[in-house]
Amino acid sequence: MSQTITIDGTPYELDRLSQTARDTIASLQFVEEQILQTQNELAIADTARIAYTFALKREAKR
Repeated sequence: MSQTITIDGTPYELDRLSQTARDTIASLQFVEEQILQTQNELAIADTARIAYTFALKREAKR
């Protein structure tokens, strides 16, 4: 059984796609991973910002 990819609701068999299409899929997967990594890094930075803000408020009240 061939692997498939679904684009806009239409399934395509990977082995029937051109090499250019398969390369584009690989690039898209890479970019999706980069976006996820960036979103995770943003979540970490946002958590740190909240902690620093809390610490600054606590220190300012002393």
